[in-house]
Amino acid sequence: MAQWLSCTVTDNHHWHANLFSLKVKAPHFDFIAGQFVRLALDTPSGRVQRAYSLVNSPGQNELEFLVSTVADGNLSPLLQQLKMGDNIEVSQPASGFFILDEVPDGNNLWLISSGTGIGPYLSMLGTHGIWQRFKHIVLVHTVRTVADLAYREYIHNCQRQYPGQLYYQPIVTREAHSGALDKRIPELIQTNELQHACAQTLDEQSQIMLCGNPQMITETRTLLETMGLKKNLRRAPGNITVEQYWK
Repeated sequence: MAQWLSCTVTDNHHWHANLFSLKVKAPHFDFIAGQFVRLALDTPSGRVQRAYSLVNSPGQNELEFLVSTVADGNLSPLLQQLKMGDNIEVSQPASGFFILDEVPDGNNLWLISSGTGIGPYLSMLGTHGIWQRFKHIVLVHTVRTVADLAYREYIHNCQRQYPGQLYYQPIVTREAHSGALDKRIPELIQTNELQHACAQTLDEQSQIMLCGNPQMITETRTLLETMGLKKNLRRAPGNITVEQYWK
């Protein structure tokens, strides 16, 4: 049964009006990159809680979460207003199997995300194991506007630290942006535009993780299956590992 830790907000960085990163100081907290916890606040109407993936990597002193504000949401607008020193509760232990331990080996690893679904991948990139297991890692992040492309400095630092191993491909669907593609992920895969841009294949020797908008996940998974790739199951290892992450 989950327990609750009393934590303190240390930073609330606003990428833009509806996207922010919340950092909290917690007691010693063990988890596996890719897992999620629940954040909770007490309100006059009662306790409100939601699940969010951890953006920070294991072993770091602060827990970090990438949150998109939902205008009529019960929790995200309250989280957006939190300031340094405010209290928040975090569930323990962390949960979920969207982790690299569940992913078979492959020639390349595709980390495909939309919106805040990039969060678990940022946590994974801060671990040693991912760089030791996969020769090529492709991080794909599709968003609506350029301002939604969070953590670009962190991603570029990873590229500098592991030259030639990580390829970052942003996709911006509602604005023109240098270096970004501008179509939906299934279309980019079907026309081979994504594979060409990233200089990597999507075949039976690939491992693909999908996280973000459920529609993107469903359509991309269906397309990949028509290409001969299979969903990764514990009893039947395959190529496609999925996380339904839409908060």
